[in-house]
Amino acid sequence: MTATGAEAASAGSSLVERVRAGELAAIARLLTELERLSPAAPKLIAEIAPFLGRAQVVGFTGPPGAGKSTLVNAYIGALRAAGKTVGVIAVDPSSPISGGALLGDRVRMNDHTDDDGVFIRSLASRGHVGGLTPAAVRMIDAFDAAGKDVVILETVGAGQSEIDVAQVADIRIVLNAPGLGDDIQAMKSGILDIADILVVNKADLAGADKTFSQLASAVALSSVKANTPVLKTVATKGEGIAELVAEVNAVAEGRSETAETRRRKRARRLLAWAAADLIEAQVRDRSDPRIDALCDNILNGRSSPEEAAKALFEAT
Repeated sequence: MTATGAEAASAGSSLVERVRAGELAAIARLLTELERLSPAAPKLIAEIAPFLGRAQVVGFTGPPGAGKSTLVNAYIGALRAAGKTVGVIAVDPSSPISGGALLGDRVRMNDHTDDDGVFIRSLASRGHVGGLTPAAVRMIDAFDAAGKDVVILETVGAGQSEIDVAQVADIRIVLNAPGLGDDIQAMKSGILDIADILVVNKADLAGADKTFSQLASAVALSSVKANTPVLKTVATKGEGIAELVAEVNAVAEGRSETAETRRRKRARRLLAWAAADLIEAQVRDRSDPRIDALCDNILNGRSSPEEAAKALFEAT
């Protein structure tokens, strides 16, 4: 059971020491405190700061039905075979009414339930269209502090709004599968830009070659991502997993970013989230003559919404 904020704060050092020692209950407790941003969280965040920057963060995203969880399950198996420890943050869609989530992704990763080298934590998206929440970034740090070699993010859906994973993960893997309709077109128009590796999963199904060719063509036409590898996998059979691991390693080895630079990118995303929340609260919840004046300017055509937003930001 989670302790009260006061109890957690007083036991902060002890908790972090237990996390560093790999105690599973302590890791679970730290994840909960940071996810909820409890009263103890600021102290815990400060205490784990010296131990951060080692973990590699790999993001998996793609449309529903592409087999993300099954592929992540197979990828975890390959990492464990190589002796690496793994933390997983599986983001599940949450109800817009209750905020609750089915948290079903863990069911598809049950091969690793009894493996102490793997810690899987589900996280509700809570309406964040990008599939991630600020809690996800804090939980990455919790796994990093616990000494996990790799932290995997599995995010909800795919689309133009899913830039969060690009700014949070070190390496981004975008999945598709045959028979998913217009999702390839959506990827051509934007989601392709976030991918370090493209994967056609369920490659044993009819239409897989066509999907692969579409993605390869989209890559070839891209001025930014012309060298993005396109792979085929059949996650249920373990096919293509070794190639995926090799490509992830190649991308990581080709990067020149320091751990500090990678963590600063995540901090920028946290700052952007916080700033957006503050601005939205100001616009929606306050009776402010300045807001009314800016809205009138939009209605009367004297300024665009973008110009009004800039004016609001500069005045804040």
